[in-house]
Amino acid sequence: MSSRDRVLRRVRDALGEARGGAPDVPRGYRRRLPPDEAEGRADVVALFTERVADHRATVRHVGADELATSVAAALWGREAKQIIVPSDLPFGWLAELDGVRALADTPGTDLELLREVDGVVTGCAVAIARTGTVVLDCGRAQGRRALTLVPGYHLCVVHADQIVGTVPEALARLDPSRPLTWISGPPATTAIEMVRVRGVHGPRALEVLVVED
Repeated sequence: MSSRDRVLRRVRDALGEARGGAPDVPRGYRRRLPPDEAEGRADVVALFTERVADHRATVRHVGADELATSVAAALWGREAKQIIVPSDLPFGWLAELDGVRALADTPGTDLELLREVDGVVTGCAVAIARTGTVVLDCGRAQGRRALTLVPGYHLCVVHADQIVGTVPEALARLDPSRPLTWISGPPATTAIEMVRVRGVHGPRALEVLVVED
């Protein structure tokens, strides 16, 4: 037996293949929120709101009939003049815009334009209460990944029924073959000098509108 064979045999033995298969991996982690954290939909939404705020993102609750006005107010509050949006963003979300130019993204939109706009408006695929995370999978109203990685401001619309309690619940709703972007507040990094810098690899500001239908 060669040295290579001996090494591979030890690896197989360690993995349990010599005994007829790989060992069972215990997966006893919690898949849902415990009752003391969330007993119903309202509690899940409230926990999501709390955790998003913990990440130093802005979060507001709006009614479905207030969404267009709230989107406009958020952009006016930042004195935005030009934004970019996914080409399939629902038109009604921008129906109240006045004085803000909305550009529909196309495959030919270059990165320089994404840097110059005042922000981006998108939806999401799912949101997670436990971690205060929104997940985008490039589906409807979300656009390509560059849309939420390059502009300095991201306004994300999250419907209450898109919010789940835990990461396992979110994974059950997601297709792992799609490009997933997980966003937990504005991205930040700490340099060697221990100076925390925001927006190095993503928007410096994240605002979330939770729509209660």
